[in-house]
Formats: sequence, C-alpha cells, structure tokens
Amino acid sequence: MFSTKTIELKSDEEIACLRQGAEILSQALAAVMAAAQPGTTTLELDRLAAAELARRHAKPAFLGYHGFPASLCVSINDEIIHGIPSADRRLRAGDLVSLDLGCLYESFYTDVAVTVGAGPVSPAAARLMTATRDALAAGIDAMHPGGRLGDVSQAVQEHAEAAGFSVVREFVGHGIGRALHEDPPVPNFGKAGTGPRLAAGLVVAIEPMVNAGGWEARTLEDGWTCVTKDGSLSAHFEHTVAMTAQGPEVLTWHGKK
Repeated sequence: MFSTKTIELKSDEEIACLRQGAEILSQALAAVMAAAQPGTTTLELDRLAAAELARRHAKPAFLGYHGFPASLCVSINDEIIHGIPSADRRLRAGDLVSLDLGCLYESFYTDVAVTVGAGPVSPAAARLMTATRDALAAGIDAMHPGGRLGDVSQAVQEHAEAAGFSVVREFVGHGIGRALHEDPPVPNFGKAGTGPRLAAGLVVAIEPMVNAGGWEARTLEDGWTCVTKDGSLSAHFEHTVAMTAQGPEVLTWHGKK
C-alpha cells in the first residue's frame, strides 16, 4: 500500500502547496457534508465531490486508485471505509455517514474524512462520533517536536478505548505528499516512545477508525467496502497534518470555517 521505503520530509515550499490543496479539499468536503441529508443518493454525493474539486482546479485522488470506481468513499453505519457510491442507495434518517475524500493539486495529495449524521442520530451514534473526533484531536495533540510516531498511536488508542470503543487495526493512517500513501504508516494503536521521529517536514494523514463493538473487520464481495465483523457502528475522522519545528499544523478542516 505504501509507495516509498523511506520517509520523505517536505520543504516549507512543498508544505505551502499542500496547504493550498488542503484548503481546496476542505471546501469540497464542506459542500458534501451539507448535502448528506436523508433522501440523497451516495452517487449524488460522489458527483458533487468531483464537481467541487474540478471547479477549484484539483483532481480526485481516489478515482481509479487501484481500480476504485469513485471520487468519494461513502461508508454508512457498520461500514468502516471504502464504501462505493451508488445511484441505488439513498441516505436514511439517522444514518451514520462517513465521507472520505482526497485530492491532487499541483503534484501534491491531501486526504480528509469526517463522519456525519443524516439528520439526527441516536445517542449511541453521537457518542461514537464524538469519541472518534476527540481521538483524532488527541493524536494530533500528542505530536511534539522530537517525539515519536508511537506517541500519536497510543494517544488515539487510549482515548477511543477509554470511551468504551475499539480502534480498527487492519487499516491505518499514512504519510502523504507526492503520493497518496507514503511511509510512514500511522496505526491508531501502539506504544508511546516507539516508531519514527516526529521531525519537521513530516506530513501524515491521521485517521482513527473507531468501532462501537469489536475492532475486527471484513471486506464485502465488492472487494472494497470494509465493515465491522460484528455489525456494530463505525466512525472515521481524518486530517492531513504537517509537523513543524513549533508543533503540528492541521492542514485540512471539517465543515465551515
């Protein structure tokens, strides 16, 4: 999955370009989030995402990637990631909807994900979303100059598990830049003080995938859609983050600024 064998640190100029792409990506995501309402098809969301990127002169990162057939991943309820948009699937009131979108802008990739409700969701679903979003924040807060990547992984895991949930282990975050998936992998579980140094110029996509039940996952017959093995709900939040000498800089954002 990862395209390099070494970690490529980005220059200030490269991070500036990533910052521009992340702004475009975040604006496109905000439009898709607003449209994720009951009655909307997942294919309509995909077409909106593609159009929002195109009008900002960016390209979808996922379309055609290892054969993926869409620009946007839409994963609903027990679906963890890689849900394929369809004209036959309409959002229903109370659905938990994970939206994962990436873009290519000026030779650099950025990646972002968010989970939203299609209208009001159950208290249990709301708790899961909050815990996953907070686990992402905890991971980012653990990024200190000179620290280790395991600091991030442990912070994510501890926060999710303290809330009574489990982190998916089959899929992880990743480095990002000139390729969509670069070294290093960024697990959502691990031990502080281990792993690569958090050096200035490191750019990673941190993306907790958190389940209400067990952490085990399985892939459906379409070869893409990954669901919880026990049928429990799942949530997914992601930011593209640059490490600087002063600390982490979150390049992407969720919703309106």
